[in-house]
Amino acid sequence: MSTGTRRQMRPTDVKRLNRTWRRGTENRLSLILESVTGPFNVGSIFRTAAAFGADQVWLAGNATPPTNPKAQKTALGTDRLVTWHEPVPAVEAVAAAKEDGYTVIAVELTGDAVPLHQARLDRDVCLVLGNEDHGCSPALLDAVDEVLYIPQVGRVGSFNVGVAGAIVLAEARRQEWAAAGAPGGA
Repeated sequence: MSTGTRRQMRPTDVKRLNRTWRRGTENRLSLILESVTGPFNVGSIFRTAAAFGADQVWLAGNATPPTNPKAQKTALGTDRLVTWHEPVPAVEAVAAAKEDGYTVIAVELTGDAVPLHQARLDRDVCLVLGNEDHGCSPALLDAVDEVLYIPQVGRVGSFNVGVAGAIVLAEARRQEWAAAGAPGGA
């Protein structure tokens, strides 16, 4: 039972809370966006990546850069908080992420994909999001270490790529925080 009136936190208290969570966050997160062309999707993904403390984003194929004016509308300047790389072929982006020490995991529906809740994300991972219509290319899928999918029980076959990115980034941090005993006491 609540005592008193519930109110939103003041900005100073929000910053303090976020610092507490940052202190308990050690795993590195990154993304590869393969031919994600919708600027609003790109902006949304960058904003989510910045919120979850992703280190970098590799653009691959014909991915739209976050400097696109329409991407800027949803990124709200957060693209400056995440290192990003100009588009290269997808296999090169995967190789760069592996060379940087990441386990590269594609988000895609394949015969060997594991459901999100069974994927081991509590380590340094680079999550791959594919094109809005066609998903990840066969060459990229051959190059990644693992594949996961997001289980769905409704009558829709897929998520918007920006939403899928938010779901998998949130799950990666949730797994890390659960394993560490939730730094914020929450």
